[in-house]
This record gives sequence, C-alpha cells and structure tokens, in this order.
Amino acid sequence: MTASSEGSGAHRLRALCVFCGSQAGSDPAYRAAASALGVALAAHGTALVYGGGRTGLMGAVADAALAGGGNVIGIIPEFLREKELAHAHATEMMVVPDMHTRKRQMFERADAFCILPGGIGTLDEFFEIATWRQLHRHNKPILVLNTAGYWTHLISLFQDIVARGFGHTGHEALITVVTDAAAVIPALERELARPKPLPVLEIEGIKAFGPP
Repeated sequence: MTASSEGSGAHRLRALCVFCGSQAGSDPAYRAAASALGVALAAHGTALVYGGGRTGLMGAVADAALAGGGNVIGIIPEFLREKELAHAHATEMMVVPDMHTRKRQMFERADAFCILPGGIGTLDEFFEIATWRQLHRHNKPILVLNTAGYWTHLISLFQDIVARGFGHTGHEALITVVTDAAAVIPALERELARPKPLPVLEIEGIKAFGPP
C-alpha cells in the first residue's frame, strides 16, 4: 500500500512541521535524509512547515521540497531573519516577533512533527512539543528520524526517565522512532488513522491527567 492510498481522507498528512538544525552537521547522511524527506513531502502533497532558514538541514529539506513543487511554509522570528538567512523562495514566509510565537504558529499549522538532527534549538522545540503532548494539550504525532544514530542517546534518555520513575504510564508512546526518511510519512499517517492514547500523568500517586 502506498503512502498516498493509506493516507486518504481525514487521515492524510496535509502539513508536517520539521524541527532541524540550521547547520548541516558532520555526517553527509544528515543532509541526505533531510533532502529525501523534502522530496517525499512534495511528492505526497504534504506542506512543509519549518523554521524558515535556508542553511543547513533547514535549507536542505526546504530546497528539496521546493524543487519537487511542494508547498513550503517558513516561520521565523524577526531577530533571526538575518542570522538564519530566511529562505527567499519559500512559498510563504511568516515573520513573527519572538520564539514563542514561532513555535505556536508551527504547532497550529501542522498535523504532526518530525525531528531531524539539530542542536540545542531543535532539542528545545522537541521537548516543548513532547511536554505539551504529555500534558494533554494535543495528541498530534511526534516522530524522531534517527539518522545515522544521531538521536540514539536521546531515545535512551527517554527510556531512562521512565525507568527511574520520572515518566508515567504511556510516556514511551509520546514519540515514534524511524531510521529512514522514506518511513516518515507512512508512520505518521498510520498514527493519524489510529491515534495513540495519551499517557496517564500522575503526581505523587494522584492521577492528574488520563483516560476518564
């Protein structure tokens, strides 16, 4: 079954928010995976929502999507427009006043999230969107693309948080992990069709959030 046939109707991935680095990283596999994802998004008719830059992995995924005729929506704060070199050819470029507004707009305009290799800023975006899901502010899929093992330590940290008692029932289901860019869209559309249950959140034995 193709991604297009599987992702028909309400479960089709119409817009994907991609969090990734404005640097290319040390392994050419990172850029290759970002470009492959951009190609796949364009071919599938899925809009790319991203941080608006034209350098590093941000530029790679945007360039590939644009080259394939895809829709690319950049969202960038005013103070970063020059530092991150806002992409001049994005289909739409939204300039916002601050980082908080940027993340809110990226969240609102996407059906799901994909985390590519990146630095502290990418980690900030990832942890915030995962925290919102843990607190039942949304149940949009969050997928980690573990290219060349880049996020292996992060995934282990997630598992260790649960093992040491700082995670909650279902905490491990907050994210989905794949290693191949070709698996991103099918994995997300499977979850859109069959959403994961939100994790139970207990504070000192008192259920704060969870199924009714």
